[in-house]
Amino acid sequence: MRISHAGRATARACACLVAGTISVTLAFAASDTGREKFPPDSPPYPYPNQKGKQDQKGAQKKKKEQRSRQELREQYDRARALIKDGQYEAGIAAMLALDHDDNPEVANFIGYASRKLGRYEDSKLWYERALATDPNHVRTWSYYGAWHAEQGNRLMAQDYLEKVRLICGNTECEEYTLLKGVIEGTATY
Repeated sequence: MRISHAGRATARACACLVAGTISVTLAFAASDTGREKFPPDSPPYPYPNQKGKQDQKGAQKKKKEQRSRQELREQYDRARALIKDGQYEAGIAAMLALDHDDNPEVANFIGYASRKLGRYEDSKLWYERALATDPNHVRTWSYYGAWHAEQGNRLMAQDYLEKVRLICGNTECEEYTLLKGVIEGTATY
């Protein structure tokens, strides 16, 4: 039996239509039944290959690191709040508990709290540790300048004030104005 050219075209179109209908039906069926068996964080296909497992582990590790950074930040904020609230001993203990005393912010606030407790040698060591980690840590230069002013070394405090000005690029930043006030005797911190 001979089929005309038009007949072949119609047969192909029907076959494509049937194949398309079957694939759409299978896709809906898979989305309705198979996906509920897998946890929501699994890849979008029901049988992950090795790469899918690695991607999933990487995503979980990244999520854990983000949570750890967030928890660390919250603990740091609590420790800083203790220090700012005048609870210096508790603040120092909380900062040390972070186990990140090589961070210039952490070292600086331990130095600040030590200075407020009158532990000037400890304070000096912590300020120097913060500056060894970050030589341009402007807050430490300002706090260390206040330390020098409290020790009666006004010339060194003025040198630190100039360092703060250079780092800030102006005389308007908070660290500059606070240290200048300490040197002039109009402020304490």
